[in-house]
Amino acid sequence: MLLESKIQPDTAYQKQQETLIVWSENDNYDLALSFQEKAGCDEIWEIICQIQGKDPSVDITQDIVEESEEERFDDMPEIASPIELPACELSKLEEIAELFSSVLPSPFRREKLANAIENENYISKLLDLFHMCEDLENTDCLQYLYEIVKNTILLNRTSLLEQMFSEEHIDDVIGCLEFDPSSAAPQKHREYLNSQANFREVLPITNQDLLNKIHQTYKVQYIQDVILPTPSVFEENMLSTVSSFIFFNKVDIVNMIQEDEKFLPELFTQLKDESTKDIRRRELVLFIKEYCSFAQSCQNRENFFQTLSNLGILQALEVVFAMDDVNTRQAAIDIFACIVEFNPSMVREFIVQEGQSQEDDNFLINLIIEQMICDTDPDLGCAVQLMNILRILIDPENMLATVAKTEKTIFLGFFYRHCMHSLTAPLLANTTEDKPSKDDYQTAQLLSLIIELLTFCVEHHTYHVKNYIINKDILKRVLVLLKSSHQFLVLGALRFMRRIIGMRDDFYNRYIIKGNLFQPVVSALKSNATKYNLLNSALLEFFEFIRIEDIKLVVCHLGDTFDNEFDKVDYVNTFRGLKQKYEQHLDRLNSKSPAENSLRQGSILHQGRYRRDARAMDEDEESWFDQEDDGDDPDPVVRSVDTNFRNTRVDPELDAIGRFIGMEENDVLHKDNKASNGRADSLVKSPLSNSPTKNNQAVMSPVRNMNASSPPPRPDSPMRPGTPAVESLTLLSKSKLQETNTSANNSSTSQTKEGEPINPVETKTNSLPSKQGSIVGLVDYPDEDSEDEEEEEDENSPPSKKARLSL
Repeated sequence: MLLESKIQPDTAYQKQQETLIVWSENDNYDLALSFQEKAGCDEIWEIICQIQGKDPSVDITQDIVEESEEERFDDMPEIASPIELPACELSKLEEIAELFSSVLPSPFRREKLANAIENENYISKLLDLFHMCEDLENTDCLQYLYEIVKNTILLNRTSLLEQMFSEEHIDDVIGCLEFDPSSAAPQKHREYLNSQANFREVLPITNQDLLNKIHQTYKVQYIQDVILPTPSVFEENMLSTVSSFIFFNKVDIVNMIQEDEKFLPELFTQLKDESTKDIRRRELVLFIKEYCSFAQSCQNRENFFQTLSNLGILQALEVVFAMDDVNTRQAAIDIFACIVEFNPSMVREFIVQEGQSQEDDNFLINLIIEQMICDTDPDLGCAVQLMNILRILIDPENMLATVAKTEKTIFLGFFYRHCMHSLTAPLLANTTEDKPSKDDYQTAQLLSLIIELLTFCVEHHTYHVKNYIINKDILKRVLVLLKSSHQFLVLGALRFMRRIIGMRDDFYNRYIIKGNLFQPVVSALKSNATKYNLLNSALLEFFEFIRIEDIKLVVCHLGDTFDNEFDKVDYVNTFRGLKQKYEQHLDRLNSKSPAENSLRQGSILHQGRYRRDARAMDEDEESWFDQEDDGDDPDPVVRSVDTNFRNTRVDPELDAIGRFIGMEENDVLHKDNKASNGRADSLVKSPLSNSPTKNNQAVMSPVRNMNASSPPPRPDSPMRPGTPAVESLTLLSKSKLQETNTSANNSSTSQTKEGEPINPVETKTNSLPSKQGSIVGLVDYPDEDSEDEEEEEDENSPPSKKARLSL
């Protein structure tokens, strides 16, 4: 348009907003020329002003003459007055055509003209002239009639369309539309509709009104799609009434067929009958397809599809899917797609009921999967359509929940037991080696569709797909496709693993680390390192996500395994950031003492159970779980301690700690008893203190407040009174003190000076580090020799009062 537009000396050009030039041409088009920069706009504006002899400093080149208010009111009577139609004669056809064309831009005048045509029965008079002109072969008048009839349709009046599309007039209207002035020769539309477009009745239709409605709808649809020219932007709304006319006709047809008590039952009986020939079954399927397409226009489609379900539409489709005819199967797929899109729950219910009544796996959904896998189209158009149908069926977002069970639980359990192996069979068959067995385009397209469905499952399903991927080692097979020559398939495989990593699931992460499944991805990064393409960006985003999310298991594994490979990729900061994250984790691990790490790895409850903290596990615990957990079952809240782990890690360390504490207390008490003559008076420095009793026996009691300035024990301290750790230490200290005091009283060489205090047994709450908020149990496992010595001493020692334990 801009190339053909010439700068006219009398056209008013206007510059707006420094980058926009607007003007009008032929009183019909408003044009605007927009510039990205002000300099370009000024350059063109100077050229326009130079041609018109105007000063470029002005913003408009011509004075706009506005219509006065008087002139506007002068036009009002013309709009308000009714339109008088010329006499319907051959000599007046040119005048009539001009009148009909002139009123289209004005809605008021269109309405006036439509009223005049309807009141004077003008359409019948025009069609009578058509017969006369056709008999006389008057081409000019026939072309005028084409313009008149076309513009009458564009008036968008329902009552006029009903009159024109009636059984009496519709053929004549089509005849008028054959003489298009833009065509060199008349089009033979009536000949095509009456002879070539034959009406086929798959079953005899006894309702004459239904037959007439079908014929009328077909012809009106033909007028809209074939005869009338493609509407312009301004004419689209003028054909809305024609579309509404077709819509309501289709609704009437669907309702009439559905109200017939014999038609549909007879149709489905023949369709499911095994003796029906393939040609006959094809006609029946094509009729149902057309019937379903009409039903898409109905508002109450629920009753329609429920009627089809009651008549056995899904059982009939199973029979059709087994046919060899491609066109018949394609029609069946279209029917099935309409049903699934409207009511997927109905299809899922049928599939589950079918699975309960059959022993084999020849279910409807498996037939759909088979059709997708065996699609012979090189572009896999049918497979793509079936993949979308399967996605709707397995989408938990449109599954219903009942009081007893959820549809999601029932159907997904059925799908993964009976159908998933069929879906993944091509993938498993093509990835038995370290590279794809077949790498042609059609196979790559199919595998891409399968991986897309698996990716959808990872995102929307929970334990079903997780168990399947881990048990069948699906990810390892998918990563084989990274060596495909088709980049869209490589991207699909990488996207699948990216989605798994994005779930941030420890089971997935352990499975990936255990199988060393990052190796194919790193190999793809190395082989594609010199290329700047979509795959390179996808790989970088893959590792960037791991860095940003700081997935500890994955970061540590990548740092341990692929540090050298990542050092070579220096054109982005992603891998330097990964290395920094890895080094930070190592620094945190190395900053802990060996005893702290051991205790963090082996927290023991009273009954030999290992419980995971309700908050977050530290790095050592996570690394231990990585080694021990096979990833097959969900994490329990409380774990039983593995026997090997307890024997190899916890017992020796706790035995050593228990013996160390017992020996230290024993030595201190022996020393102090000698110095203080058995008195237990001391300055208490810990929550556990010695209280003097009769017979110089020490009684252990917790001191809650030592003085006004001493802070109370922290609530979250792992060694506060009342915890299993303190209780075990209390019992341990009590037994050692009793043993020591008894020995001291019976010995003649044990003497101490009066007034010398016994050194207290100090028990610091922070001496045994543990995770904040967790429960740490310390259990002393005495040696057999020490137990025997204690028994001998107890037999020889005099009886004493029981030690009092205050908790």
